[in-house]
Amino acid sequence: MPLPPPTDRQARVIWHALTGLAIAVLVALLAALVWGLGKVVRILSPVLWPLAVAGVLAYLLDPVVNFLESRGAPRARAIVMVFGCGLVLVAALFSSVVPHVIHEAGQLAVQVPAYADRLTASLGHWVNQPPPWVQRLLGRGHGSLAAPPKAGVATLPASGVGETNQAAPAGPAGALASAAGAPSNAPPALLGGAMSSQDLQKAMGWLAQGISSLGPWLWGQKERVASWLGVLVGLALVPVYAFYFLLEKQRISSTWTDYLPVTDSRFKQELVFVLSSINNYLIAFFRGQVLVAICDGILYGIGFLVIGLPYAVLIGAMAVVLTMIPFLGAIVTCCAGVVIAFVQFGDWLHPLLALGVSASVQTLEGLVISPRIMGGRVGLHPVTIIIAVMVGTTLLGNLLGGFLAIPLTAALRVAMFRYVWKKPAKVSA
Repeated sequence: MPLPPPTDRQARVIWHALTGLAIAVLVALLAALVWGLGKVVRILSPVLWPLAVAGVLAYLLDPVVNFLESRGAPRARAIVMVFGCGLVLVAALFSSVVPHVIHEAGQLAVQVPAYADRLTASLGHWVNQPPPWVQRLLGRGHGSLAAPPKAGVATLPASGVGETNQAAPAGPAGALASAAGAPSNAPPALLGGAMSSQDLQKAMGWLAQGISSLGPWLWGQKERVASWLGVLVGLALVPVYAFYFLLEKQRISSTWTDYLPVTDSRFKQELVFVLSSINNYLIAFFRGQVLVAICDGILYGIGFLVIGLPYAVLIGAMAVVLTMIPFLGAIVTCCAGVVIAFVQFGDWLHPLLALGVSASVQTLEGLVISPRIMGGRVGLHPVTIIIAVMVGTTLLGNLLGGFLAIPLTAALRVAMFRYVWKKPAKVSA
């Protein structure tokens, strides 16, 4: 007996269920794809890092090479001239700026505990004895905000119970006595003396155990040593990749569509359009954002040097890397400058000056630097870049994942605007 056709309500329920199942399958496939891509990125990171850095260098140096080529120099000679100038600049950077950065980084690493204690003490003093304007704002009188001790409650001395104990004598004897549990005032005969055969056997056992575990530990470090060797080899290959990217740029631009494994059709035309749009977004990002970040780092370093802030060169070098991520890098750089100024000088003038330097740099970036460098090109939105870097770093793993998330985001943006968020066609009257 054939089943009756479903009613309208049953048909809607069935279609909703099928739609939900299809969405769940698509989400599962997307999660599997991201997981697999993260695994591939981690495995191929020694190969992908040099290619990615070389691609960025090719994006940045291509306008200079084109300028020299337009002046009559052959492209290979123009690339060699650009590389030579870049080598001179890198050598000058390493001979002047990098030693200052390394020296200031070492000093900062040594001063971090003292800075942390000083910052804690300053904040505690500010909380216990706030400025008069804070007291007026809170409606309190002058004096400390700390509550007085309650009557009848005894206050323990700062030294605690340990004041009643005698200090252990200095030297190895006191340390051995403390470790063995013997009283510190024991006679030297009890603490000293020759090593017994039992102690010698224990020492030999520890030595044998240490030697036996040393081999597996050294063998376990082979992966770390191999990864560092891979990083060094990758850094050596970056100029080679960048040279051939620049040399073959004309040929790649004219013939890259021939290497697509797709026959001539409308689908291939759409694929070429999407890839070309992604390339344009990447050019707008790397040529624009990297140059803007370099200008920001230089301005931060000069501004902090002018106000006498320590570690100004280090903060400027840090800003070059951080400000590639819009907003987030500027916030971190500003906070670092304000905190160091507050801890170093202990007044309100220098933190305000550091805040003024950060505001001035951001104003120059928004009104002068970005319009001059970016021009009329439209790249990825700053919020989109922040989200892409954070998501890529979380899902794909390490910094390389965040770096590769930028072209993936550009591809997603092009696809969404091309096929999903279509502009409505204008209806002619």
